[in-house]
Amino acid sequence: MRILVVGSGGREHALCWALRRSPQCGALFCAPGNGGIAAHAECVAIDADDVAALVAFARVQQIDLVIPGPEVPLVNGLVDRLEAIGIAACGPRAAAAALEGSKSFMKALCRRHGIPTAGWSRFGAGEVEAARAYARAHGAPIVVKADGLAAGKGVTVAATVDEALAAIDDCLVDGRFGDAGCEVVIEDCLVGEEVSFFALVDGTTVLPLTSAQDHKRAFDGDTGPNTGGMGAYSPAPALTPALTERVMAEIIRPTVVAMAGEGCPFRGVLFAGLMIVDGAAGPEPYLLEYNVRFGDPECQVLLPRLESDLLPLLHAAAVGRLEGCTVSWRPDAALCVVMAAGGYPGAYTKGSRIAGLAAASAIDGVTLFHAATKRDEDGAWRAEGGRVLGVAARGGTVAEARTRAYRAVDTIVWPEGFCRRDIGWRALAREAACPPSPLE
Repeated sequence: MRILVVGSGGREHALCWALRRSPQCGALFCAPGNGGIAAHAECVAIDADDVAALVAFARVQQIDLVIPGPEVPLVNGLVDRLEAIGIAACGPRAAAAALEGSKSFMKALCRRHGIPTAGWSRFGAGEVEAARAYARAHGAPIVVKADGLAAGKGVTVAATVDEALAAIDDCLVDGRFGDAGCEVVIEDCLVGEEVSFFALVDGTTVLPLTSAQDHKRAFDGDTGPNTGGMGAYSPAPALTPALTERVMAEIIRPTVVAMAGEGCPFRGVLFAGLMIVDGAAGPEPYLLEYNVRFGDPECQVLLPRLESDLLPLLHAAAVGRLEGCTVSWRPDAALCVVMAAGGYPGAYTKGSRIAGLAAASAIDGVTLFHAATKRDEDGAWRAEGGRVLGVAARGGTVAEARTRAYRAVDTIVWPEGFCRRDIGWRALAREAACPPSPLE
């Protein structure tokens, strides 16, 4: 098969790494790709948001399957345009991508179909006073979200009412997030443990994948500003087999049925951000948000654990043939530490030199996923973005995977970079309290 992966980050590196291992993979392109991706795919100088150029390239190159990594081209109709010329794509059409592209769309779907989520209300640009009154009446903590895509920066978990009012003004008065913030969703703040769950969907059939847990805050102890993700691990122990069944029965399958019934069937990767809340009868799963593609850095821990061939699974989801498909996972854990440029997620400098990557990659169980790198003519690696490297490792436990990942981190020589040193702390606490049996 001739394949085009869309995107340029660590997620897309992980996708290309996994796809290249498939015996069904022929020509593999990535637009625009990065320095690390070039080891697996031919990088094409087309921006991931340039839908017209991507469609034209896919037509000329006779691409069999397009795999979009980021959300923006999906929301902007890339899959619609590809399907119109007979090219399969593993992702939703624009109408279904609204599950991520509009928080009020997702919340309204949940309300209509009884899918458990936090209480909420929506306010537009002409309803600033009503939004402020709602926040005051409900009190803090409370969550204010820009309705549209805001590159992960449109959510404020307000600890005080004043913080909530400032977040409302950021969106509806000051236009901080442009069109993405012309409406806001204000919702109850759920308290619990946040986990991610992934499934493949072909419009009607759902193939559950596995769980992961991300670390959004920039610094140790879950402090500092929110980022695109500073690390992840899989599986997430908080999502037990029993809770997974409930997530499928109460959240994922009802969503897929609802979307099909409302005329916008979902195809592709469905990524549920969940909060596990302690209820009177035990843990209760609630839907926080949907993403309509693999997460980053969650993808960098899911794919190293995947035992099945990724390519036929993604193709089956794209063409409506998931029924009867199965997926196998390695029994071990995977953990990824993100190395970022100093100053991220604020201002940072590009071009700093990174050494020691070959030595880090040689450590048993370690795989490096490049998120924003470039290679000089002399072979030296340079940082070209905020989140620059994902240092992933597998191990029999999260603790073992973590030890290997940080050993690799410490092998990399990059004075201008930084990382969190506590990735996986929740899972490690669980393992310490209840170590796995030697028979497991």
